[in-house]
Amino acid sequence: MRVAVAGAGSIGCYLGGRLQTAGHDIVYIGRMGLGRAIAEHGLTVSDYLGSSATIPGDDCAFTEDIEAVREADAVLVTVKSAATAGIAESLAGRLRPGALVVSLQNGIRNPAVIAQHVKQHSVIAGMVGFNVAQVGPGHFHQGTWGKLALATGAETVAQALTDSGLPTDTHGDMPAVQWGKLLVNLNNAVNALSGLPLKAELEDRDFRRVLAAAQHEALGLLRRAGQPVVSPLAAPISLMPWVLRTPNPVFTRLARQMITIDPQARSSMFDDITAGRPTEIDYINGEVVGLARGLGRNAPVNATLVDLVREITAGGRGSWLGPELLREVSDRADRCRGNCRA
Repeated sequence: MRVAVAGAGSIGCYLGGRLQTAGHDIVYIGRMGLGRAIAEHGLTVSDYLGSSATIPGDDCAFTEDIEAVREADAVLVTVKSAATAGIAESLAGRLRPGALVVSLQNGIRNPAVIAQHVKQHSVIAGMVGFNVAQVGPGHFHQGTWGKLALATGAETVAQALTDSGLPTDTHGDMPAVQWGKLLVNLNNAVNALSGLPLKAELEDRDFRRVLAAAQHEALGLLRRAGQPVVSPLAAPISLMPWVLRTPNPVFTRLARQMITIDPQARSSMFDDITAGRPTEIDYINGEVVGLARGLGRNAPVNATLVDLVREITAGGRGSWLGPELLREVSDRADRCRGNCRA
């Protein structure tokens, strides 16, 4: 299969690298700073189970030119959510007949945004259920367990990914799958504010209590909206706020899968803040605030996390200790109730 990765960053390079090592024809479209690093060091994909493969730089087709999508059978869109409309405009009119466009992005709205511009092709919603971080020049590492999910209609892409060692399910109700992933991704903000790797952050009960409050709030709003949720975890997502609040020894026993995380894994929002890039806070916690607004309700915990991430990206205070963040979120959320916005 000929696949173009539109927005080759951590997720895009990891998925493309896994497909390429399985024999598929991949072109990576992204910033040439990364392209030069891959040309020099090769493209390495590794995971928390210990597997690793390196593709020589000379074998990686990396370009900034969007024209490279013209011969692709499938285009994997992996740009940050704020760049979705721009990449969709660029794709319009450049795709071969029958090409699939697959959104593998955070958030809920990206497939609909792409479909507004790419009108003659199938736009498939997708979900990446694991964490990927760049851990060295041209080296992308899957640090947590998880599967991929695609909407029905992309069975050929799902099979290619599965055959490449990336188990991929197809679903008829992708919004439910996307909301399940978003509930897990509410931790991105907590992780970014903690300044810790994911494993260390989740071992701190106070950070978990902040995440539990954000998830509990979102779950209540989703129930009110009548929106089903498919859990990306082995356990029902509705149980997670309770599990997260338990003392450390209990949590360790109950959430083995959740804390089976490479010590170096961190959230994409952590990486964005460290690199001085815009975050996706408006498309994750901000999506919960928007859901609340549409229901005539509020979401004070998630609105507070949105504010805190915006403050840190604007040059505010740096990382928080667990007790400090729990107290700050609780105090701001109490003040914010009835008058929250994002």
